[in-house]
Formats: sequence, structure tokens, C-alpha cells
Amino acid sequence: MTNAGDGEWGWLVNPAAALPGQAVPGAGVLSADGLRQAKAEISSWDDYAPTPLHHLSGLAAELGFADIIYKDESARFELQSFKALGGAYAVLRQAQSYLQDRLGKAIAIADIRAGDYRRQLQDWTVCTATDGNHGRSVAWGTRMVGCRAIIYIHATVSEGRKQAMEGFGAEVRRIDGNYDDSVRLAAVDADAAGWIVVSDTSWPGYEAIPTDVMHGYMLMAEEAIAQLAGQRPSHVFLQGGVGGMAAAVAATCDLHWGADRPCIIIAEPSEAACLYATADAGRPVVVPGDLDTLMAGLAAGEVSPLAWRVLQDVGDGFVHLPDRDVPPLMRKLAHGIGGDVAVVAGESAVCGLAAAIRLRANPQAAAAFGLDDASRILIFGSEGATDPVLYNEIVTAA
Repeated sequence: MTNAGDGEWGWLVNPAAALPGQAVPGAGVLSADGLRQAKAEISSWDDYAPTPLHHLSGLAAELGFADIIYKDESARFELQSFKALGGAYAVLRQAQSYLQDRLGKAIAIADIRAGDYRRQLQDWTVCTATDGNHGRSVAWGTRMVGCRAIIYIHATVSEGRKQAMEGFGAEVRRIDGNYDDSVRLAAVDADAAGWIVVSDTSWPGYEAIPTDVMHGYMLMAEEAIAQLAGQRPSHVFLQGGVGGMAAAVAATCDLHWGADRPCIIIAEPSEAACLYATADAGRPVVVPGDLDTLMAGLAAGEVSPLAWRVLQDVGDGFVHLPDRDVPPLMRKLAHGIGGDVAVVAGESAVCGLAAAIRLRANPQAAAAFGLDDASRILIFGSEGATDPVLYNEIVTAA
């Protein structure tokens, strides 16, 4: 079931999603044990703390919801993004594996972080492609271990995000083309040079490292569930991209609530709606073009097959929406509505909330997803001002 709305957006109820009470085979891609290992490592990092969970009751009243619950990732370490939980964790896991193979003994990740193996790692190279935030996490992780980072970015990644990665010591290579082109080139160059690719998307034969990345992301969802203190939301809205974050949160919801999990809806920019297109077709679909969207962290034209194995079962709905929805919502959050705390939300952080607003205002869509004035929606605000110049331009605009 779809509705083209005003021509700029669309929504889809996933007919393949598991019904309440049914088994969810795809969610088994990510495990409780993988989450446990990621939590044990990440929670031992300096300055680790769960990010805040805000109840935006003023905004909820304005929009016609019982509650809007906002997981605020703008305070996640020094990276101001949930991505800090994934790429850096995977770099540490790969450094541990490399050292154990080279030295023939068990190596503790804590000793790697303490600097005990910087000499052995100084010529080891990690490579990735990014829209910005994943690359920052990988660069941050390589700084922890003392190895090299080479990061590929595409033509429309902002200069501010490029400089942020360079600030962590990474070599950043800008290419012509889109995000998916940068992923392919990074993989080819890494294979030729003997580098390790630490990607947040998967492809045939490359799944173990993205699985580590996604297990790191699951910690964000586990924090939110603990902070809810037994109060289950009715709906969870998640940003798309290649699907890694959405799959990690959806799998965590399934592990915790099982058949009683909330309705899970995935949101994307209309210029890069590969998950929506894939759900609509019932098979992976590549979205062509430059994927140029204000929501830079979501500018992906190809789904991660690993993430899709989860989302095809637990993604209840998919939405795509125009960039023009983003700036006004960023400003609302920055100023606070009706006594709400002011929230620093980057361009990609508001996509899920923008989708909730679109669906609530459309009677057919609202009925299809059970959205009404009793709904308690959980939003994952995936980034803060990761490009401060662009953020300030948007929130100070008239």
C-alpha cells in the first residue's frame, strides 16, 4: 500500500514484515551476545555515558502525539553522532585480530587502547568510504590504536566534514561520483594495497566487519530501552541510509520486546530512498544519480544486504520525504517548543521525526500505521552539529 502524497513523498506498508507473534528470522543476523561484547568494550572507553533521552511534550502536543521521546546523539563522545559506537569499535576488533594473527597470542583490546602495540600497528592501514560520520568514527578509532586511516569521500561531502576527519589524523581522498562509487573504489584500492576495509555497509563475502559495526550501534538502542524504564513506545522511527543503524535498532527492539515490539518505520530522503525502493520491489534496488540531499549522512543508493535481512522482517513501514522538511524542524528543535529542552539536531537526525509528522497529517497513512493522539513515538536523533557551519546557517535562517 502506497500513497504518493503531494508528489514529493511516499509511504509504504511492508507486506513482508513479520506479524505479531511470528518468528523473525532476519533479526538473528544480530545477536544478544554480539551486543554484550560491544557493550563491554565501548562502556569501558573514557567519557562513555548513555546519551540523553528527552521527552518533548511541547512538540508532541503541537503535532498531535501523546509523547515524542528523543534519543539525543549530539552528546556521543566527541563525535556528536551514534556512529562513534560502530566504526571505532570495529577498528579495535580488527586491530586485535591482526595482532593476534601476527604475534600468535591473545591480545586484550584494553592493552591496544593503552598504547602497548602502537609500534606494531603504525604501518597497518584501515580504509573506508563515508558521507562523514562513519569516517570520523573510523578515524577516531585509528587514532586510538595508532594506525593509518585512508578515507574516501564523494563529491558532495562538505568541507567541514572532511576537515573533521583530517583532524583525527586521517588521509581523506575526495572522488567524483556518489557515495556508492566511493564504497566501490575504497574496496578496490584496499584489496590492491592490502588495507583493511572497515565499512558500515556489506556486500557478498564481506559481512563480519559490518556486523561488528552494527553490534556497536545496538548499544544506543539498549540504552534507550533502559531509559524508558519499562514504558514501551508505540512507534519507533529510524533513519535509513544503507540500513545499518535502522537494522541495529530494529533487531534490539525485537530481542527485547519480541512479538510485542513497537511499529518500526524507516525514513529516507526522497533523493536517496534505496530502502523504500527495495521494500516496494521486494528485492534490492539501486537508486541511481548523484544522491544529492541535505541529509548528507543518508545519501546512499544501495542497501546493505546484511541490514536488509533484518529490515525485510521487522521494518513495518518505509517513508521517503523531501529535503525541505528538514530545516524548519531543525529550528523547532533548536529553540524548544512549549518548554521542551533545546536539542541540537543535525540534518540527518530529523528524518525520522519528519516522517512521523508527514504520516500523522495524512489520514490514510496515519490509519495504516495506527498513529493518533495516543501514540508515543521514539526518535533516534542520530547526530548533532557534525558540520557546525552548515548547522548554524540552517538554524539561524529566517
